[in-house]
Amino acid sequence: MVVRQRALRWPVPEDLSAILSGQPVVDVQRRAKYLLLSTPPGTLLIHLGMSGSLRILNHEVPPAKHDHIDLVFTGNTCLRYTDPRRFGSFLWQEGDPNSHPLLSSLGPEPLTDSFDGDHLFQASRNRHAPIKSFIMDNRVVVGVGNIYANEALFLSGIHPERAAGRIGRGRYDRLAANIKHVLSRAIEVGGTTLRDFTNSNGNPGYFKQSLQVYGRGKEACKTCSASLKEIRLGQRSTVYCPQCQT
Repeated sequence: MVVRQRALRWPVPEDLSAILSGQPVVDVQRRAKYLLLSTPPGTLLIHLGMSGSLRILNHEVPPAKHDHIDLVFTGNTCLRYTDPRRFGSFLWQEGDPNSHPLLSSLGPEPLTDSFDGDHLFQASRNRHAPIKSFIMDNRVVVGVGNIYANEALFLSGIHPERAAGRIGRGRYDRLAANIKHVLSRAIEVGGTTLRDFTNSNGNPGYFKQSLQVYGRGKEACKTCSASLKEIRLGQRSTVYCPQCQT
């Protein structure tokens, strides 16, 4: 492991290179936005931040300005971490990685059987937060970003400012199903490119072409032709149809 810059979101542990030296990667998983690289002595937790990326290349390729870390493997292949904003992280956890403070309080993955309408309904009781903020809370469910929260709420006919605790079980069943649908569809077409996002092959995501409300404030609703409203909710752009969403 070659560390050129330790000052990421959290400092890269000083002894991490020594710990990983000669260790095989035996499993690779993901939990929320964290990549988990399992080795015999523990797990490397990698977060890409807002602008980070990982590339597989020959270690002899000269590093560029923002190439901060190389994980070097047998045969001189390396996994190179690039991050212009340095907001990502490389952290270490011995034992169960889910016991790490950054992972221990996370909600279920949205595309698993543990996430459904009943989970949302039970978690929402006596909650006064707006439903959009509620489903974007990683302690409730991980992976529902701003774009997909807007889209799932539109498909479910739920106003984004409605209090989470004032939504019934039936509507939560529809919402959970639509969250799964929106995320699955976005994965199929490679995500959503609005500015500089590209996938591992350098290609943009095409889900933007399917957006019903996000980024379309003041435009006509594709369902009822009413003018879409745009507000700020939790410091995030929120677009909804005043006719279709109640």
